[in-house]
Parts: sequence; C-alpha cells; structure tokens
Amino acid sequence: MDVSRLRVQIFADGADRAGIARLAESPLIGGFTTNPTLMRASGVTDYEGFARDVLTLVGDRPISFEVFGDGFDEMIRQGRRIAAWGPHVFVKIPVTNTRGDRSSDVLRTLSSEGVQLNVTAMTTPEQVEWVIDCLDPKVPHFVSLFAGRIADTGRDPLPLVRRCLDVLGPRPEVRLIWASPREILNVVQADEIGCHIITVTHDLLSKLTLLGKDLDEYSLETVRMFHRDAVAAAFQL
Repeated sequence: MDVSRLRVQIFADGADRAGIARLAESPLIGGFTTNPTLMRASGVTDYEGFARDVLTLVGDRPISFEVFGDGFDEMIRQGRRIAAWGPHVFVKIPVTNTRGDRSSDVLRTLSSEGVQLNVTAMTTPEQVEWVIDCLDPKVPHFVSLFAGRIADTGRDPLPLVRRCLDVLGPRPEVRLIWASPREILNVVQADEIGCHIITVTHDLLSKLTLLGKDLDEYSLETVRMFHRDAVAAAFQL
C-alpha cells in the first residue's frame, strides 16, 4: 500500500520538540496531538511555554492541548486560556473528571463560546452519543476513541469504531480520532473503515515505511539481523 493513498488523516502524537519539528516537515502529517502524560515523559516543565513554542512549528495544522484541572470550573478556565493561543488549537477535554462525573457542562460552555474541542479518553459509542449532544454544531470538534486501550482489554475495537462513525453521520463537523494505536496495522484498519483521523506516536510513525513491504524481503532482512547480531556478540558453541 502506498502511504500517500491513505484516506485516513495521520496526526502525530507526542511532546518531543525535535520530533514535532521534524514531523512538521512531512506532508503526510495532517495535525498534532499532545497530552500531559506525554509532556511529562518528554521533560516539559513550562506547559504554556512549550505549547507556544511548538505552535510556531506546526503552521496552520490543528494541534490539541489538554486541560489538566479536575474541577469543571477550572477546566473551563484553562480551556479558554488554551483556546486563546491560536486559531488552529483544539482544547482536549476528558470525557469525565477523575470521579467519573461527565464533563457535559464544560463541553456545552466552551463549545457555545466557539472553542474547538477534542473530547478525549473515550472508550464507548455511548460516550460519543452523549458527548456530541453537548457540542455546538457550528464549531468543528474532534472526539477521540481510545481504540488501542479497547484492544488492550481483549475486545475488537473495529465494531465500536464503526458504531461511532454511524453516530457521527449526521454531525459532519465532528471528526472521529482513532487514538492510541498499537501497530501500523491499525492505520490500515482505520483507513479501511473510513475513520477520519488516527493519532500515531513518533516511535510508531518510524514504522510507517514498512507499510506494504514485501514479506519475503522482510523475512530475509530478519534472518540477516539475527546472523549479524550473533556475529557481533561472538557467540560460540
């Protein structure tokens, strides 16, 4: 498969500045996403400073930054501040707070003010159903279904992704993100079922060149790798 023929949009998921700068040069990358966990892993200490810096790298492509408050009033305050950083910013709002309370009022308030949202950490079509009822239809939004985490529980995420796409059928301004993929196969799956966007980590993006690779050639490369490493280790029997 030719990567350039993919219909699903690829968003780079990460918080490594050098990686974002490199990927911003690629025409295959349609947007960017981050989250507090990725930022912490990358050593980010100045949240707003980092965000404003990477905004200078990504141009006019969408990029999502997440609120980290747990109270709904604080989510709203942070969401307004994040949205003010630029016209291509999407504010990530978790589907619930840490107590499991729905973020409905946050979604209604911010979307009614024209804030572009990326509702995150969702795992069921039922969540998508009530979330879109809270979103202003005049404003573009993303909803992120964590298909990789669904798969981690032993469930096939494909039927759930399809159901979410059906739910979103009457709401073209809301685009579905296949979040947390685990392998390049997920990119192909997302493309085949018509998912709008898939987020791919910087590490996983490095494997995108393997898409459609000849399997006999891949087998030979694997044999050569094992032999090369055995020689390098000076193994003897």
